[in-house]
Amino acid sequence: MAAFSAWFWNEKFWLPYNVTWADLADQAPGVQYPKVGHLLAAFPLAVGIFAVRMLFERFVASSCARSLHVHPEVRQRVQPNAVLEKVFTSITKNPESHHLHGLSKQLDWEVCKVQRWFRQRRNQDKPGLHAKFCESMWRFTFYFCIFTYGFQFLWQSPWLWDTRHCWYGYPFQVLTPPLYRYYMTELAFYWSLILSQFTDIRRKDFLAMFVHHLATVGLISFSYATNMVRVGTLVMCLHDASDIWLEAGKMAKYAKYQRLCDVLFMVFSVTFFVTRLIVFPFWVFNTTMFESWLIVGPFPSWWLFNVLLLVLQVLHIMWSYLIARIAIKAIMKGKPARLQRLYSSFSLYATMYAVT
Repeated sequence: MAAFSAWFWNEKFWLPYNVTWADLADQAPGVQYPKVGHLLAAFPLAVGIFAVRMLFERFVASSCARSLHVHPEVRQRVQPNAVLEKVFTSITKNPESHHLHGLSKQLDWEVCKVQRWFRQRRNQDKPGLHAKFCESMWRFTFYFCIFTYGFQFLWQSPWLWDTRHCWYGYPFQVLTPPLYRYYMTELAFYWSLILSQFTDIRRKDFLAMFVHHLATVGLISFSYATNMVRVGTLVMCLHDASDIWLEAGKMAKYAKYQRLCDVLFMVFSVTFFVTRLIVFPFWVFNTTMFESWLIVGPFPSWWLFNVLLLVLQVLHIMWSYLIARIAIKAIMKGKPARLQRLYSSFSLYATMYAVT
C-alpha cells in the first residue's frame, strides 16, 4: 500500500518542477494550502446536505408545489406477481411479442392482460410531477445560493479581474476559509446527489446521472488536490450561472406555466451560449492553457487538467449545436412540438453534462 501511495502521489506528476510535497507543508501559523486529506470533510457535509434536502423537499418544496396545484399523484399499484416482477427487474421492462406470448401461456393470462401489467408497472416507477418539482426546487435553491456566494467571493478576488492571478505564486497560494467553504460545499453537494440516487425513485437515466456526478466529483477533487482552486472557482461559478435558469424552467414546466417556461428557457439558452461558448474558452481555458504556460510552465498534471477542460469544451460545443439546431427548426417551422423537443434537449443536457 505504501509503495502504491508513493507511486500515485509522485511529485513529478502532481507538482511543478522543483516543488515537493514538503514544500507545501504549512509554513506559518494561519497559512494553509489545499491538502488531499481536506477532501474527506466533504463526506459528513454531504450527509448533512442530504438531510437538509429531505427536510426542504418535505416541508418547503412540497408546500410550494401544492400552492401551485402540483399535487402528489395517487397511482394504482399493479397486482403482485412474482413471475412478472422477476422479468421486469431482471430481464426487460418492455417485453417483445414472443416474450408476452410465453408469459401468457405460463400464467394462463391473456396477452393484453400481460401487456397491461407491464405498462402499469412502468408507470408505477415513473416519478410524478410533484416529485420532479420538489427536486428541481431543491436544485434551484442550492444553485442560486452557491452561485450568489461564489460570485460575492469572486467579486472580491483579484483573479476575477485578472486571471493571471490564478498562477502568480503557484502552487504556493494560500487557502482562505471562504475558498475552502466554497469548494467543500460544491463537492459535498455532488456527493449528496450520488447518495440520493439510491433512495430516490429509480429512473431510466440512473447510470448517466451516476457517471455525471462521479465525473463532477473527480474534477472538483482533482483541481483541489493540485491547488488549481482559483481557476476552479471560475469554472464552478460559470456553470452554476446557467443551471439556475434550467431548474427554474423545469419548475415552471411542471407547474404548467408554459409562457414562463419558454421565457426561462430562453434566458437559460442565452446564458448557456455566453458562458460556455464565449466566456469559458476565451477567458478560463485561455488562462489555464496560455497564461499558466508563461507564468508556471507545463507539468504532467497541468496537461491532464487542460485535457479535461478541453473535453468539457467539446461537450459545450456538442450540446450547443444540438440545442441551436432544434431551436432554429422550431422558429422556421413554427411547430409547438419542436418547442417541446427543445425542452427535452435541455433536460437531456442536464442529465448528461458534467459540471466543473
